[in-house]
Amino acid sequence: MPTLKYTVIKSDEQYKKYCYLLEEIDFSDDADEREDEIELLTLLIKTWDEQHQADPELDPVELVKSLIADHGLSQNDLAKIAGVGKSYISEILNYKKSMSKDVIREIANHFKIQQEALNRHYRLDGAANQKNSNQNLLKSTE
Repeated sequence: MPTLKYTVIKSDEQYKKYCYLLEEIDFSDDADEREDEIELLTLLIKTWDEQHQADPELDPVELVKSLIADHGLSQNDLAKIAGVGKSYISEILNYKKSMSKDVIREIANHFKIQQEALNRHYRLDGAANQKNSNQNLLKSTE
């Protein structure tokens, strides 16, 4: 029996390997020709994520921080991915501002996660940010 190129993910190591590989293929020059491979890896990763999601109510900022760390990215990298300035990303990661719908969309698309994971209510620091926190709550219910 021939060995399969990809198998059901059974470990964190394999998961990370497939995530890295998917990102590498997705940004390669021949990504269009490898669409089936991209879809298969995405399905395997999504299945693992659904089965191993530690906390379905994970704080969106902590999730973003985890994605940054897992992919070896910097705040500058995330700012480029999201199409915003580094200071805005810094304010998000320090609970000073909430994520806009555009930022949520760009980050979710880049990391191949559902937007709902980032479009959840989370606390903002400081009394001046209470208004922003309430607006974030309203956005998540739209």
